Amino acid sequence: MAESIKKEDFATDLLGEESLDNIHHVNNPVLDVPTIEKKYLGKVVSYVKDQSAFIFTDGKASVEIKVFSDEIIRVRLAPQGTFLDDFSYAIKKDLDLRPTSFSFDETVDTYCIRTSVAVCKIQKENFLVSFEDAEGAVINADRAPMHWEESPDFGGYYVYCTKETQADEAFFGLGDKSTNLNLRGRRFRNWNSDTYGFGFNQDPLYKTIPFYIGVSSGHAYGIFFDNTFKTFFDFAAEKNDRTSYWSEGGEMQYYYIHGPLMMDVVKRYHELTGTHYMPPLWAIGYHQCRWSYYPEANVREVAQQFRKREIPCDAIYLDIDYMDGYRCFTWNKRYFPDPKKMISDLAANGFKTVVMIDPGIKVDEDYWVFKEGKENKYFCRRGDDYFMEGYVWPGRCQFPDYTNPKVRDWWGTLYKGLVDDGVAGVWNDMNEPAVFGRGTFPDDVRHYFEGLRGSHRKAHNIYGMQMVRSTYDGLKKLQRNKRPFTITRAAYAGTQRYSSVWTGDNIATWEHLRIGLLQLQRLSVSGLSFCGTDIGGFTGEPNGELYTRWMQFGVFSPFMRVHSAGDTRDREPWSFGPEWEAICKKFIEIRYKLLPYIYTVFWRQHKYKEPILRPISLLEQHKPENLQREEEFGFGHHILVSPVIHPGQQSKIVYLPEGTWYYYFDHTKYLGGQEHQIDTPLDKMPVFVRGGSVIPEYPVMQYTGEKNIDTLQLNVYWAEGRYDSEVYLDYGDTFAYEQSVYSEKHFIVEGKQDSLTVVQYQEGMYNERFDTYKMYLVGVPFTISRIDADGSILTMNTDDQGQSYVSVEKEFRKLTII
Repeated sequence: MAESIKKEDFATDLLGEESLDNIHHVNNPVLDVPTIEKKYLGKVVSYVKDQSAFIFTDGKASVEIKVFSDEIIRVRLAPQGTFLDDFSYAIKKDLDLRPTSFSFDETVDTYCIRTSVAVCKIQKENFLVSFEDAEGAVINADRAPMHWEESPDFGGYYVYCTKETQADEAFFGLGDKSTNLNLRGRRFRNWNSDTYGFGFNQDPLYKTIPFYIGVSSGHAYGIFFDNTFKTFFDFAAEKNDRTSYWSEGGEMQYYYIHGPLMMDVVKRYHELTGTHYMPPLWAIGYHQCRWSYYPEANVREVAQQFRKREIPCDAIYLDIDYMDGYRCFTWNKRYFPDPKKMISDLAANGFKTVVMIDPGIKVDEDYWVFKEGKENKYFCRRGDDYFMEGYVWPGRCQFPDYTNPKVRDWWGTLYKGLVDDGVAGVWNDMNEPAVFGRGTFPDDVRHYFEGLRGSHRKAHNIYGMQMVRSTYDGLKKLQRNKRPFTITRAAYAGTQRYSSVWTGDNIATWEHLRIGLLQLQRLSVSGLSFCGTDIGGFTGEPNGELYTRWMQFGVFSPFMRVHSAGDTRDREPWSFGPEWEAICKKFIEIRYKLLPYIYTVFWRQHKYKEPILRPISLLEQHKPENLQREEEFGFGHHILVSPVIHPGQQSKIVYLPEGTWYYYFDHTKYLGGQEHQIDTPLDKMPVFVRGGSVIPEYPVMQYTGEKNIDTLQLNVYWAEGRYDSEVYLDYGDTFAYEQSVYSEKHFIVEGKQDSLTVVQYQEGMYNERFDTYKMYLVGVPFTISRIDADGSILTMNTDDQGQSYVSVEKEFRKLTII
């Protein structure tokens, strides 16, 4: 197929919304377009069983249906009957899934594979594949048989799958897309791209996450199309009754993930692709970044101002100007004559140092990194076997092939000098990969791909993922059991096992504040929960109001970092004047007070596979109107946030899910399951705590670990009924939690009109330094006459602000308040 009519280009540029079925039967001599035959699966003629897999054939092509668990079933298509090697960068290596049971039966018309909760049916006559629940309701079904087209461009296949779309069906996920949460009516392309100053609805962006969630009639399912080539998704855009996904190569391989809840689907997607490792505690504090902080005096001045103004901050970033001529793993000694001492001094003042590393290695025979890479043939080669070269920040560069394990190991060792200097974290950028003038690598660049080999068409979307994987692995070895902190711009499904992410080069506009609100919710339900935006906008000029409203949103983003381009005004919290500084300081302090809650939310992501940010559609999918809500989201299970995203906005309508809710700032009680008009003065934002929750708080610190916690504050929010909460604690920077050296405290809260009971039990072997809880009771509807902790009578106390609390031994089992 000629480049001029590749599916996405021809459909968009020449035919608009004309049927895709027409595109591939065109023979236009002016365009030099050959006729391409579309080949469909035919009638099923036989099958074989191989453990939990069934392979069906029409006599030439084959389809494998493999049962991974009761809720996860994989479908693979081999057009010529021979499957590719069963390999995936997305699927975690220690995958331990198996069905509790499954059965197979045959009728006159169908083959049926049944688990305890799902049924996969294959129609004999036309090879249509469908999925049902145990009661026989069809959840997901082929609209047409899977099909393929042979491409004269590269000698492979374009592979396609088309599904039925229900009239009420909504779609979510797909990772880094700058559009509405519900994807219905849109078409998308996945091809990691450097998109400076991207706009609303612009596509593609920096990341490829080919996973989506469908919701219809209150039932959710997921599709993970694990294909690293350029992939496409059409969510009832061309035709309202069908959804399609296809790729420009590779295999039609997708996982059907059963619900019925969106939360179930996301958690099962994490079973396949893994969760985030626990970050070091400092990584979830406030971070300050700019392109670029230099020379050393500038870095020291920024750090000094944070401490002088008593604004908490845990990390300062160094962008590419810290390097010698943008050569990775070097220092510009004119700007930073003694980096080790500078980093040590910053650390003594509570700051971690994070540096940027790009993939482009300057072609320079006197540059040790280039010499090692060249001598060992670690750089990518073109189809003609010359080294692939392109221009990025250092000028003429060559690029490591991170799909080669030897290259990844080598790359990891290169961080030794930076680690020895005291660098605490690494920021991988430009790894889509981006190349000036060209966009990215030519398609014919060759990659090792774990010995399976392939062109850049196959490796492009996982290049950034494998770069940050090598960074993570290298830091883990060099930092000796300390948890690495890494952040990457480009990603593929499964990147959460190695890194956090941010949304790239955004703009300082109110529209981009809204885009960030959408992107972070979408990334979170797509597996990449440790995500954030460039607070205040990377490029452009925010005013004080926009910057401050973005900072408020940033407090409730999993990754909280201010970042901006060097040709814009300063972006430190004090840069817009005293009024705005005071509000920013107040909200950053809220972040630090909530650190034990946020850390617990990260633990629940890691252990229980729950997304950190939770759209209303995920919280209450049973209400059709909630599938369109976008501005509210859950931050973990117990806090709900609705950022202010319009200038001059003095109030906004906020929907609260069912239950009892308390306004964070004054504990006003609200009934859930409905909308409320909430005032939004500049120094506040709609933040609510779910009734029945136990929210831990730390005292305000200037950086994590600054103060020893002698007493842990617990805020208990009354609600009628029975509720569960957790508080997670560990060393904060080691992997000891993998050997159960942690403390996971469970609190069961039962509220009645005349009593409140809190039961505690604990998992793990970590022993906290504190001995008591300072427990504040919020919203109790009765006058307290008696407090009993495991038979001991306690009394209420009053703190310096006049607030009442009860002091409780941390080992208590049952606390009764009447």
